[in-house]
Amino acid sequence: MKTVAVIDIGKTNAKVALVDLDRFEEIAVRKTANTASTDGLYPHFDVEHLWRFITRSLGELNAERAIDSISVTTHGATAVLLDVNGDLALPLLDYEHTGPDDLTAEYNRVRPPFAETGAARLPMGLNIGAQIYWQQQTFPDAFARVASIVTYPQYWSYRLSGVQSCELTSLGCHTDLWNPYAANFSSLVDSQGWLSLFAPVRRAGDILGGLTEQAAEASGLPAGLPVYCGIHDSNASLLPHLLSRPAPFSVISTGTWVVLMAPGARKVELDEARDTLINVNALGNPVPSARFMGGRAFSMLMPEGNVPLSLETEQAVAAAQWMLLPSIPEGSGPYPKQKPRWTRREAELSFAERLAVVSFHLALMTATCLDLIGADGDIVVEGPFAANAAYLRMLGAATGRPVVIGSQSATGTSLGAACLVEGAQAQVHTVAFVVDVPESYAAYAAAWKVLAEKALKDAA
Repeated sequence: MKTVAVIDIGKTNAKVALVDLDRFEEIAVRKTANTASTDGLYPHFDVEHLWRFITRSLGELNAERAIDSISVTTHGATAVLLDVNGDLALPLLDYEHTGPDDLTAEYNRVRPPFAETGAARLPMGLNIGAQIYWQQQTFPDAFARVASIVTYPQYWSYRLSGVQSCELTSLGCHTDLWNPYAANFSSLVDSQGWLSLFAPVRRAGDILGGLTEQAAEASGLPAGLPVYCGIHDSNASLLPHLLSRPAPFSVISTGTWVVLMAPGARKVELDEARDTLINVNALGNPVPSARFMGGRAFSMLMPEGNVPLSLETEQAVAAAQWMLLPSIPEGSGPYPKQKPRWTRREAELSFAERLAVVSFHLALMTATCLDLIGADGDIVVEGPFAANAAYLRMLGAATGRPVVIGSQSATGTSLGAACLVEGAQAQVHTVAFVVDVPESYAAYAAAWKVLAEKALKDAA
């Protein structure tokens, strides 16, 4: 196989990419916004809109170069409830909906402990278990029609192949549904009577089947084309490095969420209250992880986007120690209860100064997360933040460890999903970020940490 079409559904944007396996790079892409609909029972994703985009894009890309197989990757915190006909029994919940918070006390009484699942208790629908519990209690008649539950990448694999499944990386992604140490469903699934609803668990690299006649007609691709099970997006970013780089190292997957995974990490006690967790990688192994909404924070703080900064501006900000202290947005990450605070009024900063402060903030949030999970070795930055030199410089200064630049396209997820295809040879196109970092950066990082940790104690 030479060419893989990767369906890559992120929280903010969706894309279909062609990956050339010989060159191991994207050669063509189609994109669309992925916005939640507010009509109906609750905010939800419009799967039919996405399906039309997927099938149209597959047809257009296949006309440019023949597609040999299809792989899928999506964001986490999402499961799909299907009826006996394989249609949606309930709309596909937007995990940022606050509905599940209405049943926080009840759900907390039935969810498994952190020691069992490695899943921190998160707000809104960020724990899939909380989603399903809320849907069952709030819409009992509709939930009674649920015949099967599939994880989100596998929903699209099912639409293409007709085969329903669940997969380890999505089940092991702060869901409350999976025990990563026993490699089985958690006690929550048994206690709530959901076990019979979950589709069979498959490996990310399994071929589920061939493209169905219906999907082939919709896309213009040949029926029978191999469709792979699929993978959670942050684990997709990790996979090429996992297959080609010796541990210890860490991969920082940057998108709406900044997700940090640290194979070979030092043994540390993870702090459930600071958004550290255990993920399950594509090989089925537990990986210490952390996360914060860095991409969302950047878009809120810098709607103008990223531009190259002069080193003089960065150094002036570092020397003056103008800072943004955690945390934007509130409610998740290593400082979930802290309210953001600028040490110099935001309105007094120029655009370039504000960009430097925000970039430094995001780097120091990243460094905090790395420390919390015991990360060691090289730091690989994937996605948009890999193009932000101020972020990379401050990250290196704060950690004292080598920083490596990885893919800057999306979050490196499409290449990782392409690794699932039989015969694919994982390649990592990385380059060391080697620059002289002024001593003022380390002093800035140390001062930021003191202030952030004091705010953390004050909020306790």
